[in-house]
Amino acid sequence: MKLLNKLQVSELAELSNFSKSYISQVKHKKRPPSKKLLEALQRLDQRGNGNQAEIEKAIRLFLESRQQGLSPRTIDDFYKKYLGKALPILGLMPNTKKINTFLTSLSCSLGGRHAYFRALRCFYNWLYSPRSGFDLKGRENPIVWVDAPKVPKLILPSLSKEQIEILLARANNARDKAVIALFTESGLRLSELSNIKQRDIDWQARTVRVMGKGNKEGYAPFGPLSEQHIKAWLEEYKPKANEPIWGLKSRGIQHMLESLAEETGLPCNPHTFRRTFACLLRKAGVDTMTIKDLGRWESLEMVQRYTRSVSFNDSLKFYRPPLS
Repeated sequence: MKLLNKLQVSELAELSNFSKSYISQVKHKKRPPSKKLLEALQRLDQRGNGNQAEIEKAIRLFLESRQQGLSPRTIDDFYKKYLGKALPILGLMPNTKKINTFLTSLSCSLGGRHAYFRALRCFYNWLYSPRSGFDLKGRENPIVWVDAPKVPKLILPSLSKEQIEILLARANNARDKAVIALFTESGLRLSELSNIKQRDIDWQARTVRVMGKGNKEGYAPFGPLSEQHIKAWLEEYKPKANEPIWGLKSRGIQHMLESLAEETGLPCNPHTFRRTFACLLRKAGVDTMTIKDLGRWESLEMVQRYTRSVSFNDSLKFYRPPLS
């Protein structure tokens, strides 16, 4: 009965699926609580905000349900991070107002608020589905009525062909040149590039086989420049057949790029190269659907976000008057 005194009438009505008038009468002792209400309150108390063990169990089961299609980095740096901070405050059965209040109260950037929202949306959609085993009704899912925080549509940096040439000239060795060229010509993600083995490379087709997001096998193209630098590095390094070709892990590649960025003053990270891949293709007149397929994006919307720096004048070069 603690929740009866602790929560407001509207919150109790939303959580317990009883009418506000009935909850108000019980709360003000004008009528006794029914057995169904007592059971609902007990269920709320067991799974509510104060039961940390239940919250930790729910997070663990949620992560286990998603591990097959997610990288360890996504699980640790996204879901564990945001859910670990939000759920002790929200609990397993908050109402919509509480989630909105929580998101509004965050002091992080709008992008950070949106990240919290995405993590919570995935979690509550799972929690209120039959898959979770928590026996919660989907129609009571509070995240359904929460609007996503508005995020400004920023134009994120990409590199020009001339800037790529500067990075290649300043790179210290054949390996670093190969990494920069392959990032730019293939649009590979960091995890995809760092795990390439010799058997993944098809020199005749100039493609490389990768395991992308969601453990999906795919292929990425590369050009003559990447081929030149990769072969030069392989002649020098000679990796074993079952080992990645770089002699570096993901963090080592990141550290190399950070050093190059500090030296040149140019943005130099895997996401910048992935945007550069998309933008250079768009500026060359390649259509968005083709870029989506080549870069293995899930949607055209993602390609549009990555190519936001492509201007009207860039596209105008490929305009042909339809009646002329």
